[in-house]
Amino acid sequence: MSEHDQQERTEAATPKRAEEARREGQVLRSQELSTCVVLVAAAIALTLLGGRLGAAVLAALRHGLELSPVEALDEARLVPALSRALLEVGIACLPILGIVLLAVLLAPLALGGWNFTSKALMPQFGRLNPLKGVQRMFSVRGLVELWKAFAKFGLVAAVAVWSLWRSAPQLRGLGAQAPEAAIGTAFGLVGTALIGLAAALVLIAGVDVPYQMWRHARELRMTRDEVKREYRESDGSPEVKGRIRRIQQTLAQGRMLQDVPTASVVVTNPTHYAVALRYEDSRMRAPIVVAKGTDLIAARIREVAGENGVPIVEAPPLARALHRSVAIGGEIPAALYAAVAQVLTYVFQLRVARDAGVALPPPPAMGQ
Repeated sequence: MSEHDQQERTEAATPKRAEEARREGQVLRSQELSTCVVLVAAAIALTLLGGRLGAAVLAALRHGLELSPVEALDEARLVPALSRALLEVGIACLPILGIVLLAVLLAPLALGGWNFTSKALMPQFGRLNPLKGVQRMFSVRGLVELWKAFAKFGLVAAVAVWSLWRSAPQLRGLGAQAPEAAIGTAFGLVGTALIGLAAALVLIAGVDVPYQMWRHARELRMTRDEVKREYRESDGSPEVKGRIRRIQQTLAQGRMLQDVPTASVVVTNPTHYAVALRYEDSRMRAPIVVAKGTDLIAARIREVAGENGVPIVEAPPLARALHRSVAIGGEIPAALYAAVAQVLTYVFQLRVARDAGVALPPPPAMGQ
Protein backbone atom coordinates (compact mmCIF):
# COMPACT_ATOMS: atom_id res chain seq x y z
CA MET A 1 0.00 0.00 0.00
CA SER A 2 1.49 3.31 -1.05
CA GLU A 3 1.87 6.35 1.12
CA HIS A 4 -0.73 8.14 -0.96
CA ASP A 5 -3.24 5.35 -0.35
CA GLN A 6 -2.52 5.45 3.38
CA GLN A 7 -3.10 9.18 3.48
CA GLU A 8 -6.48 8.68 1.77
CA ARG A 9 -7.61 6.20 4.43
CA THR A 10 -9.19 8.72 6.74
CA GLU A 11 -12.46 6.93 7.57
CA ALA A 12 -12.90 4.67 10.60
CA ALA A 13 -13.49 1.00 9.86
CA THR A 14 -17.09 -0.08 9.50
CA PRO A 15 -18.40 -3.08 11.48
CA LYS A 16 -18.31 -5.17 8.32
CA ARG A 17 -14.66 -4.27 7.67
CA ALA A 18 -13.73 -5.06 11.28
CA GLU A 19 -15.50 -8.43 11.07
CA GLU A 20 -13.73 -9.30 7.81
CA ALA A 21 -10.36 -8.42 9.36
CA ARG A 22 -11.19 -10.59 12.35
CA ARG A 23 -12.01 -13.55 10.13
CA GLU A 24 -8.64 -13.08 8.44
CA GLY A 25 -6.87 -13.22 11.82
CA GLN A 26 -6.24 -9.48 12.14
CA VAL A 27 -7.25 -9.05 15.78
CA LEU A 28 -6.30 -6.43 18.34
CA ARG A 29 -3.54 -7.93 20.49
CA SER A 30 -0.93 -6.74 22.98
CA GLN A 31 1.82 -9.25 23.63
CA GLU A 32 2.98 -7.19 26.60
CA LEU A 33 -0.46 -7.37 28.21
CA SER A 34 -0.66 -11.15 27.73
CA THR A 35 2.83 -11.62 29.18
CA CYS A 36 1.94 -9.42 32.13
CA VAL A 37 -1.25 -11.38 32.88
CA VAL A 38 0.56 -14.74 32.71
CA LEU A 39 3.43 -13.50 34.88
CA VAL A 40 1.06 -12.10 37.50
CA ALA A 41 -0.80 -15.44 37.57
CA ALA A 42 2.48 -17.32 37.97
CA ALA A 43 3.61 -14.99 40.79
CA ILE A 44 0.33 -15.41 42.66
CA ALA A 45 0.40 -19.18 42.17
CA LEU A 46 3.97 -19.48 43.47
CA THR A 47 3.24 -17.23 46.43
CA LEU A 48 0.16 -19.22 47.45
CA LEU A 49 1.27 -22.74 46.50
CA GLY A 50 5.04 -22.49 46.63
CA GLY A 51 5.21 -24.08 50.09
CA ARG A 52 3.31 -27.15 48.92
CA LEU A 53 5.52 -27.48 45.85
CA GLY A 54 8.64 -27.08 48.01
CA ALA A 55 7.47 -29.82 50.37
CA ALA A 56 6.89 -32.17 47.43
CA VAL A 57 10.35 -31.46 46.00
CA LEU A 58 11.93 -32.01 49.42
CA ALA A 59 10.09 -35.31 49.88
CA ALA A 60 11.25 -36.45 46.43
CA LEU A 61 14.85 -35.56 47.30
CA ARG A 62 14.65 -37.43 50.59
CA HIS A 63 13.24 -40.54 48.96
CA GLY A 64 15.98 -40.40 46.37
CA LEU A 65 18.75 -39.97 48.92
CA GLU A 66 17.38 -42.80 51.06
CA LEU A 67 18.14 -45.34 48.34
CA SER A 68 20.98 -47.66 49.24
CA PRO A 69 23.89 -48.22 46.79
CA VAL A 70 22.43 -51.61 45.94
CA GLU A 71 18.97 -50.12 45.18
CA ALA A 72 20.51 -47.28 43.18
CA LEU A 73 22.21 -49.81 40.89
CA ASP A 74 19.14 -52.03 40.57
CA GLU A 75 17.00 -50.91 37.63
CA ALA A 76 14.01 -52.85 38.97
CA ARG A 77 13.98 -50.59 42.06
CA LEU A 78 15.50 -47.36 40.70
CA VAL A 79 13.00 -46.77 37.88
CA PRO A 80 9.86 -47.13 40.08
CA ALA A 81 11.43 -44.88 42.75
CA LEU A 82 12.29 -42.23 40.17
CA SER A 83 8.82 -42.47 38.60
CA ARG A 84 7.18 -42.09 42.00
CA ALA A 85 9.28 -39.01 42.79
CA LEU A 86 8.47 -37.39 39.44
CA LEU A 87 4.78 -38.17 39.91
CA GLU A 88 4.73 -36.54 43.34
CA VAL A 89 6.46 -33.40 42.06
CA GLY A 90 4.20 -33.33 38.97
CA ILE A 91 1.04 -33.55 41.08
CA ALA A 92 2.33 -30.71 43.27
CA CYS A 93 3.01 -28.61 40.12
CA LEU A 94 -0.46 -29.21 38.60
CA PRO A 95 -2.27 -26.40 40.51
CA ILE A 96 0.41 -23.88 39.54
CA LEU A 97 0.43 -25.04 35.92
CA GLY A 98 -3.37 -24.95 35.90
CA ILE A 99 -3.44 -21.34 37.09
CA VAL A 100 -0.85 -20.35 34.48
CA LEU A 101 -2.75 -22.20 31.72
CA LEU A 102 -5.98 -20.49 32.76
CA ALA A 103 -4.21 -17.12 32.57
CA VAL A 104 -2.93 -17.98 29.07
CA LEU A 105 -6.51 -18.77 27.94
CA LEU A 106 -8.10 -15.73 29.60
CA ALA A 107 -5.44 -13.17 28.63
CA PRO A 108 -6.85 -12.68 25.08
CA LEU A 109 -10.24 -11.75 26.57
CA ALA A 110 -8.72 -8.56 27.98
CA LEU A 111 -8.04 -7.19 24.50
CA GLY A 112 -9.55 -8.48 21.28
CA GLY A 113 -11.12 -11.64 22.68
CA TRP A 114 -10.75 -15.17 21.36
CA ASN A 115 -10.59 -15.63 17.63
CA PHE A 116 -10.68 -19.00 15.85
CA THR A 117 -9.95 -18.77 12.13
CA SER A 118 -8.20 -21.04 9.66
CA LYS A 119 -7.01 -18.17 7.47
CA ALA A 120 -4.40 -17.18 10.03
CA LEU A 121 -2.83 -20.64 9.61
CA MET A 122 -2.51 -20.39 5.84
CA PRO A 123 1.10 -19.91 4.64
CA GLN A 124 1.95 -16.40 3.47
CA PHE A 125 4.75 -16.83 0.97
CA GLY A 126 5.13 -13.09 0.65
CA ARG A 127 6.81 -13.08 4.05
CA LEU A 128 9.64 -15.19 2.59
CA ASN A 129 10.73 -12.29 0.41
CA PRO A 130 14.04 -11.01 1.92
CA LEU A 131 13.46 -7.52 0.54
CA LYS A 132 10.13 -7.20 2.29
CA GLY A 133 11.71 -8.54 5.46
CA VAL A 134 14.34 -5.80 5.36
CA GLN A 135 11.62 -3.23 4.71
CA ARG A 136 9.71 -4.46 7.76
CA MET A 137 12.86 -4.24 9.89
CA PHE A 138 13.42 -0.59 9.01
CA SER A 139 9.76 0.42 8.95
CA VAL A 140 8.16 2.63 11.59
CA ARG A 141 6.56 -0.40 13.19
CA GLY A 142 9.90 -2.25 13.27
CA LEU A 143 11.64 0.69 14.92
CA VAL A 144 8.86 0.99 17.49
CA GLU A 145 9.12 -2.72 18.31
CA LEU A 146 12.92 -2.35 18.63
CA TRP A 147 12.62 0.54 21.08
CA LYS A 148 9.96 -1.40 22.99
CA ALA A 149 12.33 -4.36 23.29
CA PHE A 150 15.14 -2.12 24.58
CA ALA A 151 12.83 -0.39 27.06
CA LYS A 152 11.40 -3.70 28.27
CA PHE A 153 14.86 -5.22 28.67
CA GLY A 154 16.14 -2.20 30.60
CA LEU A 155 13.13 -2.00 32.89
CA VAL A 156 13.00 -5.74 33.58
CA ALA A 157 16.77 -5.86 34.19
CA ALA A 158 16.54 -2.95 36.62
CA VAL A 159 13.70 -4.61 38.53
CA ALA A 160 15.58 -7.95 38.58
CA VAL A 161 18.73 -6.32 39.95
CA TRP A 162 16.70 -4.44 42.54
CA SER A 163 14.92 -7.67 43.60
CA LEU A 164 18.23 -9.55 43.96
CA TRP A 165 19.80 -6.69 45.93
CA ARG A 166 16.77 -6.45 48.19
CA SER A 167 16.63 -10.23 48.75
CA ALA A 168 20.40 -10.70 49.18
CA PRO A 169 20.28 -11.08 53.00
CA GLN A 170 17.54 -13.71 52.76
CA LEU A 171 19.37 -15.54 49.99
CA ARG A 172 22.54 -15.67 52.10
CA GLY A 173 20.54 -16.96 55.05
CA LEU A 174 19.02 -19.91 53.17
CA GLY A 175 21.99 -22.10 54.05
CA ALA A 176 21.39 -21.65 57.77
CA GLN A 177 17.74 -22.68 57.59
CA ALA A 178 16.22 -26.12 57.81
CA PRO A 179 15.52 -27.69 54.39
CA GLU A 180 11.74 -27.27 54.69
CA ALA A 181 12.04 -23.63 55.70
CA ALA A 182 14.74 -22.92 53.10
CA ILE A 183 12.67 -24.30 50.23
CA GLY A 184 9.58 -22.36 51.35
CA THR A 185 11.62 -19.16 51.66
CA ALA A 186 13.16 -19.72 48.22
CA PHE A 187 9.77 -20.10 46.55
CA GLY A 188 8.55 -17.03 48.42
CA LEU A 189 11.50 -15.03 47.10
CA VAL A 190 10.82 -16.25 43.57
CA GLY A 191 7.17 -15.21 43.89
CA THR A 192 8.15 -11.77 45.19
CA ALA A 193 10.61 -11.34 42.32
CA LEU A 194 7.93 -12.33 39.80
CA ILE A 195 5.51 -9.81 41.34
CA GLY A 196 8.15 -7.10 40.91
CA LEU A 197 8.71 -8.12 37.29
CA ALA A 198 4.95 -8.20 36.72
CA ALA A 199 4.70 -4.66 38.10
CA ALA A 200 7.32 -3.57 35.58
CA LEU A 201 5.41 -5.27 32.78
CA VAL A 202 2.23 -3.50 33.89
CA LEU A 203 3.96 -0.21 33.12
CA ILE A 204 5.03 -1.51 29.73
CA ALA A 205 1.54 -2.86 28.99
CA GLY A 206 0.03 0.48 30.04
CA VAL A 207 1.97 2.09 27.21
CA ASP A 208 1.66 -0.76 24.71
CA VAL A 209 -2.12 -1.26 24.91
CA PRO A 210 -3.08 2.29 23.78
CA TYR A 211 -0.44 2.07 21.05
CA GLN A 212 -1.77 -1.26 19.78
CA MET A 213 -5.33 0.07 19.81
CA TRP A 214 -4.26 3.12 17.79
CA ARG A 215 -2.22 1.03 15.34
CA HIS A 216 -5.01 -1.54 14.87
CA ALA A 217 -7.58 1.18 14.17
CA ARG A 218 -5.15 2.85 11.76
CA GLU A 219 -4.55 -0.38 9.84
CA LEU A 220 -8.31 -0.90 9.41
CA ARG A 221 -9.01 2.61 8.14
CA MET A 222 -10.92 2.89 4.89
CA THR A 223 -11.15 5.41 2.10
CA ARG A 224 -14.38 7.24 1.48
CA ASP A 225 -14.87 5.30 -1.75
CA GLU A 226 -14.56 2.02 0.15
CA VAL A 227 -17.14 3.16 2.70
CA LYS A 228 -19.53 4.20 -0.07
CA ARG A 229 -18.97 0.94 -1.94
CA GLU A 230 -19.62 -1.11 1.19
CA TYR A 231 -22.76 0.88 1.89
CA ARG A 232 -24.01 0.17 -1.62
CA GLU A 233 -23.19 -3.52 -1.31
CA SER A 234 -24.87 -3.90 2.07
CA ASP A 235 -27.91 -1.67 1.58
CA GLY A 236 -28.19 -1.82 -2.18
CA SER A 237 -27.98 0.89 -4.81
CA PRO A 238 -30.57 3.71 -4.84
CA GLU A 239 -32.17 2.17 -7.93
CA VAL A 240 -32.58 -1.22 -6.27
CA LYS A 241 -33.86 0.34 -3.06
CA GLY A 242 -36.36 2.41 -5.04
CA ARG A 243 -37.60 -0.67 -6.85
CA ILE A 244 -37.93 -2.57 -3.55
CA ARG A 245 -39.83 0.39 -2.09
CA ARG A 246 -42.22 0.43 -5.04
CA ILE A 247 -42.84 -3.30 -4.73
CA GLN A 248 -43.51 -2.91 -1.02
CA GLN A 249 -45.94 -0.09 -1.71
CA THR A 250 -47.71 -2.20 -4.32
CA LEU A 251 -48.04 -5.10 -1.91
CA ALA A 252 -49.27 -2.79 0.84
CA GLN A 253 -51.84 -1.30 -1.51
CA GLY A 254 -53.03 -4.78 -2.46
CA ARG A 255 -53.51 -5.73 1.18
CA MET A 256 -55.21 -2.41 1.83
CA LEU A 257 -57.67 -2.87 -1.05
CA GLN A 258 -58.57 -6.31 0.28
CA ASP A 259 -59.96 -4.60 3.40
CA VAL A 260 -62.18 -2.14 1.48
CA PRO A 261 -65.11 -4.61 1.20
CA THR A 262 -65.18 -4.81 5.02
CA ALA A 263 -65.55 -1.02 5.37
CA SER A 264 -68.73 0.61 6.65
CA VAL A 265 -68.36 3.70 4.45
CA VAL A 266 -65.94 5.39 2.07
CA VAL A 267 -65.51 9.15 2.52
CA THR A 268 -64.34 10.95 -0.64
CA ASN A 269 -63.16 14.36 -1.76
CA PRO A 270 -64.88 13.34 -4.24
CA THR A 271 -62.04 12.64 -6.73
CA HIS A 272 -58.66 13.30 -5.13
CA TYR A 273 -59.11 11.62 -1.72
CA ALA A 274 -60.79 8.45 -0.52
CA VAL A 275 -60.80 7.07 3.04
CA ALA A 276 -62.51 3.79 3.96
CA LEU A 277 -63.84 3.55 7.54
CA ARG A 278 -65.05 0.52 9.46
CA TYR A 279 -67.04 0.66 12.66
CA GLU A 280 -68.60 -2.12 14.72
CA ASP A 281 -70.49 -0.76 17.68
CA SER A 282 -70.13 -3.89 19.80
CA ARG A 283 -66.38 -4.35 19.26
CA MET A 284 -64.80 -0.96 18.55
CA ARG A 285 -64.30 2.08 20.69
CA ALA A 286 -64.12 4.33 17.62
CA PRO A 287 -64.11 3.91 13.83
CA ILE A 288 -60.81 2.87 12.24
CA VAL A 289 -59.31 3.63 8.83
CA VAL A 290 -58.91 0.43 6.79
CA ALA A 291 -57.75 2.06 3.54
CA LYS A 292 -56.89 5.48 2.20
CA GLY A 293 -55.29 7.03 -0.86
CA THR A 294 -55.20 9.83 -3.37
CA ASP A 295 -55.81 10.10 -7.10
CA LEU A 296 -55.44 6.67 -8.75
CA ILE A 297 -55.50 4.80 -5.44
CA ALA A 298 -58.56 6.80 -4.38
CA ALA A 299 -60.26 5.86 -7.64
CA ARG A 300 -59.41 2.20 -7.06
CA ILE A 301 -60.84 2.39 -3.50
CA ARG A 302 -64.09 3.86 -4.84
CA GLU A 303 -64.23 1.18 -7.55
CA VAL A 304 -63.77 -1.69 -5.08
CA ALA A 305 -66.31 -0.10 -2.71
CA GLY A 306 -68.86 0.18 -5.54
CA GLU A 307 -68.32 -3.45 -6.53
CA ASN A 308 -68.97 -4.61 -2.97
CA GLY A 309 -71.89 -2.33 -2.10
CA VAL A 310 -69.98 -0.15 0.38
CA PRO A 311 -71.66 3.29 0.69
CA ILE A 312 -69.66 6.23 -0.69
CA VAL A 313 -70.20 9.65 0.91
CA GLU A 314 -68.77 12.88 -0.45
CA ALA A 315 -67.34 14.97 2.41
CA PRO A 316 -64.26 16.85 1.12
CA PRO A 317 -63.10 18.47 4.40
CA LEU A 318 -63.58 15.26 6.36
CA ALA A 319 -61.84 13.15 3.71
CA ARG A 320 -58.82 15.45 3.69
CA ALA A 321 -58.69 15.54 7.51
CA LEU A 322 -58.93 11.78 7.82
CA HIS A 323 -56.28 11.19 5.15
CA ARG A 324 -53.90 13.66 6.79
CA SER A 325 -54.30 12.70 10.45
CA VAL A 326 -55.06 8.96 10.63
CA ALA A 327 -52.80 6.05 9.61
CA ILE A 328 -54.18 2.85 8.15
CA GLY A 329 -55.42 0.70 11.01
CA GLY A 330 -55.64 3.65 13.38
CA GLU A 331 -58.65 5.07 15.19
CA ILE A 332 -60.02 8.43 14.17
CA PRO A 333 -59.16 11.30 16.56
CA ALA A 334 -61.74 12.64 19.00
CA ALA A 335 -61.87 15.93 17.10
CA LEU A 336 -63.49 14.12 14.15
CA TYR A 337 -66.02 12.07 16.15
CA ALA A 338 -68.93 14.43 15.44
CA ALA A 339 -68.31 14.63 11.68
CA VAL A 340 -67.83 10.87 11.33
CA ALA A 341 -70.95 10.27 13.44
CA GLN A 342 -73.00 12.27 10.92
CA VAL A 343 -71.65 10.14 8.09
CA LEU A 344 -72.33 6.86 9.93
CA THR A 345 -75.83 8.05 10.86
CA TYR A 346 -76.50 8.78 7.18
CA VAL A 347 -75.21 5.32 6.23
CA PHE A 348 -77.53 3.72 8.80
CA GLN A 349 -80.50 5.73 7.50
CA LEU A 350 -79.56 4.79 3.95
CA ARG A 351 -79.50 1.08 4.82
CA VAL A 352 -82.89 1.31 6.58
CA ALA A 353 -84.47 3.18 3.65
CA ARG A 354 -83.20 0.61 1.16
CA ASP A 355 -84.52 -2.27 3.26
CA ALA A 356 -87.91 -0.55 3.62
CA GLY A 357 -88.07 0.42 -0.07
CA VAL A 358 -88.72 4.11 0.71
CA ALA A 359 -87.07 7.24 -0.64
CA LEU A 360 -83.39 7.59 0.22
CA PRO A 361 -82.47 10.35 2.68
CA PRO A 362 -80.40 13.29 1.41
CA PRO A 363 -76.65 13.12 2.19
CA PRO A 364 -75.43 15.23 5.11
CA ALA A 365 -74.14 18.72 4.35
CA MET A 366 -70.45 18.39 5.29
CA GLY A 367 -69.20 21.52 3.56
CA GLN A 368 -66.60 21.91 0.79
